[in-house]
Amino acid sequence: MECLEKMERELKVRNYSPRTVRAYLRCFREFARFDPDYYDFDEEKVKSFLLAKQEAGLASQTINLHLNAIKFYYKNVRQLRCNWTLKFAKRSKKLPLVLSHEEIMELLNVIQNKKHRLIIALAYGAGLRVSEILSVRVRDLDFERGLLKVVNGKGAKDRFTLLPEKLNMDLIDYIYAKNSSDYLFESERGGKLTSRTAQKIFEVALGKSGIKKAATFHSLRHSFATHLIENGTNLRYVQDLLGHASIKTTQRYTQVSSPALRKIQSPF
Repeated sequence: MECLEKMERELKVRNYSPRTVRAYLRCFREFARFDPDYYDFDEEKVKSFLLAKQEAGLASQTINLHLNAIKFYYKNVRQLRCNWTLKFAKRSKKLPLVLSHEEIMELLNVIQNKKHRLIIALAYGAGLRVSEILSVRVRDLDFERGLLKVVNGKGAKDRFTLLPEKLNMDLIDYIYAKNSSDYLFESERGGKLTSRTAQKIFEVALGKSGIKKAATFHSLRHSFATHLIENGTNLRYVQDLLGHASIKTTQRYTQVSSPALRKIQSPF
């Protein structure tokens, strides 16, 4: 479709991440199939499309992604000044699922493969997204300062986060034969591991550990943030380590990290 080619070009010119480019193109492709006359802006058809997604049970974040993709097309590809009255879907109020420190250790203890264990340990110890842990290169590890550089993270931003001292010896041994430009965790065929591979490693370990929580790979990042706050780390520092643009995003972890609440005894 010609519209998708133009849209892809505009997204890349504006330096959107490859992941966002793929997501926007997929979302707009779905809209174009829903409305073959998409070339001319019709807000009612956009509403109908988004309502159909809502009725199909899609999460609010996914619906907003579709809306953003459609807006991008009309504003930046068609260059139309549309009078949008559509509002974003309300985001889920669900609290992040957090694993205790003991549960993290249980996860690591059931992983026999050294590389797999380091992936899980570093993702937790540095608070990384799955895409970020797989993009780490050997040169991003700063053992002297105890820092890990996250290059081109979410929002195409670089940042520094913690490099856990407890992992130093294992990491130094692991990278012994690697070049500085190599990915830290490469696939067997070379190159970057897929996100699905990392998620599968977590899922298998979770099953073996016997932990009953419906945790995901991203729960490692949630746990990192929550444990830092529980240990008294300033919220602004946690925001910087996670790479959040807004402090409000970081503040949700205070709802699941209240030592004071745990000291209160039930009257039962």
